[in-house]
Amino acid sequence: MRIARQTATRLVGGFVAAAMAWGLAACADKAEEAAPEDSTLDYPGYLVSTPLLTSNAGSSLGASTNAQVLSGRVYPGVYTPGPSGQMIPNTDLATAQVLPGENRQVVYTIAEDARFSDGVEITCTDFFLTYKAGEMSELFGSYLPLMEQVQNLECTPGAKTFTVVFEQKMGGRWRNLFGPGEVLPAHSIARKAGMSQQQLTSALVNNDRAALVDLVRVWREGYNLGDPGSFDPDLQVSAGPYRIEKVGDRGEVVLARNDSYYGDPASLERLTVWPGTSDVQELSGQTRIRVADVSNGASHEIGGAAEGEEADPHEVYSEAGALTDTLLLGSDGLFATKEARGQFAACVDQAAVAQASSQASGVEVPPTAAHVVGATDPVRHQLADIADLHLGVDVGIAEALRGSTVRIGYMGPDQRKADMVEAIRVSCEPAGIAVVDASAEGGDLGSLAGTAAPGTETMDAVLRAVDPSAEYGEMELENTETPALRNAERQLWEEVTAIPLAAQPRTFVIDPTVSNVNVYTGLTGIGWNLDRWQMSKD
Repeated sequence: MRIARQTATRLVGGFVAAAMAWGLAACADKAEEAAPEDSTLDYPGYLVSTPLLTSNAGSSLGASTNAQVLSGRVYPGVYTPGPSGQMIPNTDLATAQVLPGENRQVVYTIAEDARFSDGVEITCTDFFLTYKAGEMSELFGSYLPLMEQVQNLECTPGAKTFTVVFEQKMGGRWRNLFGPGEVLPAHSIARKAGMSQQQLTSALVNNDRAALVDLVRVWREGYNLGDPGSFDPDLQVSAGPYRIEKVGDRGEVVLARNDSYYGDPASLERLTVWPGTSDVQELSGQTRIRVADVSNGASHEIGGAAEGEEADPHEVYSEAGALTDTLLLGSDGLFATKEARGQFAACVDQAAVAQASSQASGVEVPPTAAHVVGATDPVRHQLADIADLHLGVDVGIAEALRGSTVRIGYMGPDQRKADMVEAIRVSCEPAGIAVVDASAEGGDLGSLAGTAAPGTETMDAVLRAVDPSAEYGEMELENTETPALRNAERQLWEEVTAIPLAAQPRTFVIDPTVSNVNVYTGLTGIGWNLDRWQMSKD
């Protein structure tokens, strides 16, 4: 049932979103029939605001492009974020039990019938690979921040149970571990890398970097979708209700029902996910965009239905979302010390950045300086005396970096983010700090100083939207009670690894022929229940 919004308006026609694109990738079962040679325009269209470059949400590329919007129902998490921010147990995949003790322990039991689309069972080995990818982030090129809190993952290869042991005073947000798009099929990755399951396990247990070279390459690059010819259905076997069937020439991804799925089957047989980089005005004249989830504003040009079809009204919802637009700072070079990071933060005017974002998107968003909760979360008021000290500009502090140049990257082109960087440039200029928009050179977290391989760093900071509940693995957070959150917020402002800016604006456009669409502004977006969408006849 669609969630009602007071902000809903009726618009006739299709729509154009000033946004980027998003990505999704999953699996293809050898046993299933070959995909029909239909055009990607023939299926219901779903437009997202990030590029669809990978289905691996745990890679730095996946984190940079919010791959969860694509892979959320291809590689579902142990918990599924719901429209009100609640964490819904995905018992089709696994159940979890917390054990008491000095170190938090969580015992996971994988469902007996849980398997990938090629028939291979899902086991703890798949989760162990995710854990090791996060532990050896420099080698894998991963971005799985909460894995920093894990002391160990106890797994007997091939077993259906495993235990995660957290470091002391950590693990308060354990439900965000193994999130959407993060647990990939270890068996197909090993096969592609020319390794047996035994060799895979041995190399991971022993942290044998030499033996892991090929496996790491497959894990990091094998799920990329930028080149349609590189999509490998035998590698990207699915664990969810949808599988990736093919990648189109315009960056679009066709999702097909996974007939081998162990849970309830997806309602729609196929749909096409279109990246935000699409020419939506042209696209809306060729196909019907049924649902859109964009962060750069509502449609400013109405395209209507495909040629020969009668245009229908669309429902449009806009709101300040649960994600926080944030500057992630490098840990090397200019920002090698927390003092330098703090000095730069002193010239960033969150209110001006929020205003720039609001004007570009058409959605009013509030500024924020809170790391651990979103800008609209009521708990933020309990953190105000800590976080709000860092709102506004203190030129006297920032002047310590006079003469420095800060290069900021983001996944572009994106006019809203360009305007946000310009607002930062203006507020830092009086302190003698030159802020440069370096998005033309990229915005992948893998290019960030301290994360990138030596000699390849190009960015001092990266602008991206983050989920406060799934970020900041370095902080102590034993539980999610207010005292613990206050302590974590204080720690994060002492280290200044990131600068929160403002809530991310979100706009949703829904065709009235589609039902069971529930607005959600987290990482998986409105497609969090993509497999439940239903479509009536036009």
